Amino acid sequence: MTNKLIAAAAAVVLFATPVMAQIKVGVILGATGPGAALGIPYKNTFAVLPKTLGGQPVEYILRDDATDPTNGVKFARDLIVGDKVDLLIGSTSVPSSIAMSDVAAQLKTPQIALASVGAAVSKNPWLFTIVQPSELMMGAVASDMKANKVKTVAFIGFSDSWGDAVLNGFKTHAEAAGVKIIAEERYARLDTSVAGQVLKVLSVNPDAVVVGGSGTPGALPQMTLRERGYKGRIYHNHAMVNKEFLRIGTKSWEGALAPAGPIVVAEQLPDNAPTKKTAMEFTKLYEDTYGAGTRNSTSAYSFDAYLLANRAVAEAIKKAKPGTPEFRQALRDSLESSKEVVGTHGIYNMTATDHAGVDSRAVVLLRAENGEWKLVK
Repeated sequence: MTNKLIAAAAAVVLFATPVMAQIKVGVILGATGPGAALGIPYKNTFAVLPKTLGGQPVEYILRDDATDPTNGVKFARDLIVGDKVDLLIGSTSVPSSIAMSDVAAQLKTPQIALASVGAAVSKNPWLFTIVQPSELMMGAVASDMKANKVKTVAFIGFSDSWGDAVLNGFKTHAEAAGVKIIAEERYARLDTSVAGQVLKVLSVNPDAVVVGGSGTPGALPQMTLRERGYKGRIYHNHAMVNKEFLRIGTKSWEGALAPAGPIVVAEQLPDNAPTKKTAMEFTKLYEDTYGAGTRNSTSAYSFDAYLLANRAVAEAIKKAKPGTPEFRQALRDSLESSKEVVGTHGIYNMTATDHAGVDSRAVVLLRAENGEWKLVK
């Protein structure tokens, strides 16, 4: 074949082969600071994800906000303006996720939050979340209280937006469950003691206590309540379902209750559970790298964000070129039209009025037993 023919043939092949366009994703995580116990598993997942997104090569640009909203805002702006990312994922704390969302909206870049952002997700058309709303999760807590004839409850939680989200989520179900909240105590994420708050809780002798914390600081009320002799039921939230906390609190965690996504107890689910297949596939992917028993709810949230983004990019790439405002708009629209995306935590069906998109299939109730989380039947 002559040189001219070779060149002509190469040109034909090049013209016939679809051009691959790199997708850039900015990922902001709290891998250090008070939320590190959650942020590290979130981060680990990105190292084992496929190298493509929606059939296109992908670059994940990771930043650690140290669980600080100020850093989250700075990194979000730098990633969008400087790195020209098509999508933001993060952060892993509620305050950082909400702070970032203002930047995402201003610069018209879709964001998938890795934290439960409450009402913010319904006010911002560019913000989505893969974390179950607190109202859904705390509904499982209220149902268990009703079944066990709990009548009075004290709350102790963070003095920030996550503490508010847990408390408000529980309040939406308390009256219907026949439960009265008789005390509300708060503490800061960086506090090293909650002894004063616990003494006030004990003084009203509630049937149960609800804890609105996350990360390592969220373990303080559980341990302090047991150390002070409290014998009642203690309920947590989905941000506390991590084996690390069971190790931190040792025997003080025995009997603790918490709602969670079904991924946490994937092996305990019935075979016909809608998320079991995906959950077990993720478990193998993650644990092949990090070891048996290492996957948890937070690492799986990152995977669900990938699943949503993977589907959305495959649709958006048909309409616009990555790196452009038109692509970011198409990606936002594709995320909003996600239907029956089977994740590890739930089945995602996004709409214009629901950017969380999960239902009762995304929640189970767990009990801490002998250092493990067990499914409450």
